[in-house]
Amino acid sequence: MTSSEALARRNRRTLFGAMGFVGFMVGVSFAAVPLYDLFCRATGFGGTPMLGTAAPGAVANTTINIRFVASTHPSLPWHFVPQQVSMPLALGEEGVAFYTARNDSAAPVTGISTYNVTPDIVGRYFHKTACFCFTEQTLQPGQSVDMPLAFWVDPKILDDAQARAVRNITVSYTFFRSLADAERAGALASAGVHIGTGTTR
Repeated sequence: MTSSEALARRNRRTLFGAMGFVGFMVGVSFAAVPLYDLFCRATGFGGTPMLGTAAPGAVANTTINIRFVASTHPSLPWHFVPQQVSMPLALGEEGVAFYTARNDSAAPVTGISTYNVTPDIVGRYFHKTACFCFTEQTLQPGQSVDMPLAFWVDPKILDDAQARAVRNITVSYTFFRSLADAERAGALASAGVHIGTGTTR
């Protein structure tokens, strides 16, 4: 093998190695968001609510105040508000709350919502058993709908030295036209997954 052939072979190996590294880095970049999302959902990191099972029933003589907040992305011509500002909830007890959305435009509009809870530390203890999040909702011109959510707070919050003093939890919903809008706004990083089938009435 001549020196020029050996050099050509080394160059090909270097090229293939560089292409493989670039491909690997592209794959990692695409996986970063879903892996971070999975981590948040599993740990409650960043205020991501946990996947909820049925509430155990009130098991602790402690009440937490749940506050409700709503916002709408500027591209969505909806009026979106909670029906209640707040409600007291015993640990382990299931609560039910409603939000109302109204299409203020002259055409049918589809929206989709994300949610999170604050302070972040309570994400691992806040369980939703039914919600309208991550489910597309299409409203006709002027149509208004009520959207329910069911949730409970795990009594294990009292065993957490950092979270046991929390007496106010804020549940925040934001409606977007699409998940792409939500991702561009940075709303997906701390959002929880859809649990249950949301209904309107």
